[in-house]
Amino acid sequence: MIYRPLYMDRIMPYVDTPFVKILTGVRRCGKSTILKMIMERLKTERNIPAERIISCRYDSMEYEDMTAKQMYAQLKGQLSPDGKTYLFLDEIQEIRGWEKVINSLASDFDVDIYVTGSNSRMMSSEISTYLTGRYVSFRIFTLSFDEYLMFRNKFTTVKEPKTELVNYVRLGGFPATHLQELSRDEIYTIVRDIYNSTIFSDIVKRNQVRKIDQLERVVKYTFGNVGNTFSAKSIADYLKSEHRSIDNETVYSYLEKLEKAYLLHRCSRYDLHGKEILKTQEKFYLADTALRYSVLGYNADSVASSLENIVYLELCRRGYTVNVGKTSDGEIDFVAVRQNDKIYVQVTQEIRSEKTEKREYNRLLEIHDNYPKYVLTTDEFAGGNYEGIKTLHIADFLLSSEY
Repeated sequence: MIYRPLYMDRIMPYVDTPFVKILTGVRRCGKSTILKMIMERLKTERNIPAERIISCRYDSMEYEDMTAKQMYAQLKGQLSPDGKTYLFLDEIQEIRGWEKVINSLASDFDVDIYVTGSNSRMMSSEISTYLTGRYVSFRIFTLSFDEYLMFRNKFTTVKEPKTELVNYVRLGGFPATHLQELSRDEIYTIVRDIYNSTIFSDIVKRNQVRKIDQLERVVKYTFGNVGNTFSAKSIADYLKSEHRSIDNETVYSYLEKLEKAYLLHRCSRYDLHGKEILKTQEKFYLADTALRYSVLGYNADSVASSLENIVYLELCRRGYTVNVGKTSDGEIDFVAVRQNDKIYVQVTQEIRSEKTEKREYNRLLEIHDNYPKYVLTTDEFAGGNYEGIKTLHIADFLLSSEY
């Protein structure tokens, strides 16, 4: 196992607290491995005996027809009579009614509970009903650029970060694809399998979607328009132009299901003057850039939006709430807020002309506050300060601990 301190440092302070720890994220982002890391830390650092650590993976065939009542009886029977029992319950959403089981165990016994899940039923109203005030959630993402370099360093010679960023954009950050040397085709085969299992298990099967071809066309549209503002109507109109009739509500429903499976992240627009979230023309970003290339193939014109996608995910990893900023005559890629902190970020692949430079900087100069402002690019000599706006290479920004 390759240690992931970004998450371990957040989760470990909650050990032995009365909160149920819930880890969510797209399939194969590393949730199960993080559970194993916590178990290992309990054994080695807190001297918890193995018999007081119980682990179950509920997407196993062993539990396929298990009911909530059977789950409760099974776990209750495994509780230690000699002290606190630590329960690690992986892909728990496969058991209907699991929320009641967890609530009962947490209320009636001396337990410390950790659960994972790959769709947003993990954060549904049922959890709020049964676990109100009794859980803390952690969103797990695929590998950050820093983690990607750390993983690859275990089996190959890592190039300097600005060069490695090119590979990171195309290969993405699913942990399973960076545990050994794999070709690009082998990596995309793994990612396509993750994509297919998510589409058919977490969306089609769970929601009994009948028009699979229709769903996949919506998926391909969103994957191909990462970083562009669009609406359900935009997609419906596009598909109608291809003689594929679909109504706006169906498109909206598909987008919602893709979000719930954590394949897509919705990024709303925020009116910087009106100080309100706008409910039209949102942007969507992918859980990992490799999803786009494994499904649609590589296109050099997509790199700019993939870089934007990577910066968006990095801001989310660091705990920011991220929106697109709407100005009087344009947009700022990201307005990121975390408690009392705020940063403004423009992402551009290259600043090749004075016109591009003026566009990227002037929008930030319209904002008259003292919060940090960044222009991020892949220009070789990126760096410096322009009227208080910091210019950084995207690789340097991703590896920085300053924000």
